[in-house]
Amino acid sequence: MPGCVDHKTRQLVALAQDGDASALQQLCSVYGERVRRIVRLRMPKELRPKLDSVDLVQDVLLRALGGLRDFTYRNEGDFLRWLSRIAQNKLRDHVDKWFAHRRDVRKERPLDIGSSTTERACGQAPGLVRTTTPSAILAKREELDKLERAIDELKPEYREVVILTRIEGLSYQEATSRLGRGPEAVRKLLCRAMAALAQAYEGM
Repeated sequence: MPGCVDHKTRQLVALAQDGDASALQQLCSVYGERVRRIVRLRMPKELRPKLDSVDLVQDVLLRALGGLRDFTYRNEGDFLRWLSRIAQNKLRDHVDKWFAHRRDVRKERPLDIGSSTTERACGQAPGLVRTTTPSAILAKREELDKLERAIDELKPEYREVVILTRIEGLSYQEATSRLGRGPEAVRKLLCRAMAALAQAYEGM
């Protein structure tokens, strides 16, 4: 249940802030895959084969949790968004590094990355994304790779609203400043985006 998950995360954060190594390890275990998926969805497709997103997430989590004493816990969604912001900043550093390299990786042909065990994941996608919390989406381990590919097919504004509200867990109100739209406009945009996502998902 969402309330139980939130209570458990609050306890783990409090213990980790007091230096409990076991609590830190549990937070990494619980949120590692979620953050990894957010990193991958924010990463340009052509860069995914170039960056080891598992290692990147470990780096992000260590960096984030190292600053946990400065974090004020309000709810699980707030904690995830805090981790996500750090992940995105770290990702930006890596993207800038690759794009500045003398060989432009954007012109290379992407490799197939869907076969490794660590890259396999979860989620019966559009219906699950539409009806459950971000925790539930990424707790399943069946077809999240397919969902990721379907999200990649969306036009930019659809992709962004799905990631913000269904993956990162922002409310319509919270997404307004990121999208430059009002709450009702965000709701309508998400409705259209989910319809497009369902079509892309079923077509794969």
